[in-house]
Order: sequence, then structure tokens, then C-alpha cells
Amino acid sequence: MLDTVKAWVRQSQRIAVLTGAGVSAESGVPTFRDVQTGYWAQFRPEDMATEAGFRAHPQRVWDWYQYRRDLLAGVSPNAGHLALADFQRRHPDCITLITQNVDGLHQRAGSTGVLCLHGDIFQDRWLDTPRNCCFIDHAVAGHPPYCDRCGNLVRPGVVWFGEPLPLATLEAAEQAANQCDLMLVVGTAGAVYPAAGVAHQARAAGARVVVLNPAPSALDDAAHAVLRGTAATVLPQLLGD
Repeated sequence: MLDTVKAWVRQSQRIAVLTGAGVSAESGVPTFRDVQTGYWAQFRPEDMATEAGFRAHPQRVWDWYQYRRDLLAGVSPNAGHLALADFQRRHPDCITLITQNVDGLHQRAGSTGVLCLHGDIFQDRWLDTPRNCCFIDHAVAGHPPYCDRCGNLVRPGVVWFGEPLPLATLEAAEQAANQCDLMLVVGTAGAVYPAAGVAHQARAAGARVVVLNPAPSALDDAAHAVLRGTAATVLPQLLGD
């Protein structure tokens, strides 16, 4: 089956790739719930990833995200990330990379134009609609940083529970799904929507869909082919010359 999918890659003019937590796990990135250890184990993850939780305990939530950022600073892109970046360098107009991950490892591997459906943990934004006095670069240092004129708080640039995905990013992902002739779904259980929905969109639009995951996923039934394995193992074989 690998040889068949490699032939599909060579034949494709437009490829969309959807990646999930499994790709980052191979770099040693802990999952959202895995970081609830030690001091942080006493808090519910949901309380650390909602607007209400941040407003109630801004310092606690900010420090938890800083803890996660510090963990991520110690990991590196794996062979799966690098294979995708290398393929994009060789075929810059062929591939659109869509990710559910917030860790920035695709970008650190060299991928450009990554559509981050759930945001970027290393980016900040204002909690409330910024006023004319609000400039991220001029925010007063704190836990969290804030605007010294209006008091607006800086928050992590990730999508919290109950929040919509960034509209422009989602629309770009849906457009890529509708226009591709091959979609690779890599390292995701396919259970989180609307992100997982782009695979169904690609199939409905006539694209071949390939699922690459070491375990069964909710998207297996939507796939024309399923490759069992990890991204770091299979993607270099699939996307290499």
C-alpha cells in the first residue's frame, strides 16, 4: 500500500496535509492532559483552557502556559516534521499544511504558511478587543502582561474550549481541502471537529484521502488508504525522492 500512496503523491498537483498530536508526540511533546502533573495536577485542564478560567485566575493560567512553553523549548522537530518541510521546499506550490497542533514544530522544521487551526502557543494576543492604547510589544511585563493604560490582559494565542477556530485559517483549510487531489491525515484520532471535518470535505470534493496513524482513527472509514505507522517513520519514505 505504501508504494500505491507514493504513486498518488507523485501524481498529485495539490496535496493537503492535516496533522495532529501524534506527530508532535514523537518529538516528546506531552499531550494537553499529560502536562497536568506535579503542582498542576490539582487543577482541571478545562479550568486552564477557558476564557472564564483565565479571567478568574489569570496568573495561574498564564504561568501554566509558560510552563508548557518551557517544556516545548526542550524538544525538536522529528523526521516527520522534517520530511514535510523538505517536500514543501522541493514542491512549494503543491502542498498546504494544516495542523491541529499549537507547538510550532512544523514551523521550526522549516514549513511555511502553516494553517494552525488551534492557534500557536508561542503567540500572544489581547484578552479583550484592543483599544488604541494596546500594543503587544509595549505590554507591561507581568503574569500575565497587561496594558498599563486600560488594564487589558495578554493571553496565549491558542483556541480555548468554547471558542471558535480562527475564521480566516479555517476558511483557508477548507479551501485547501476542496481544491486538493490528495489529502494526507497524519497522527490524529480524527475525533475533534471542525478540524477533522476537512478530511470529509476533501473526500466529498473528489480527493483521495490517506490516513497515516499507528492506531485506528475515526477517519479510517473516510480513507481510500490507511497506513499503519508513525509520522517519523512513514513520512520520510512516502515523501522522499
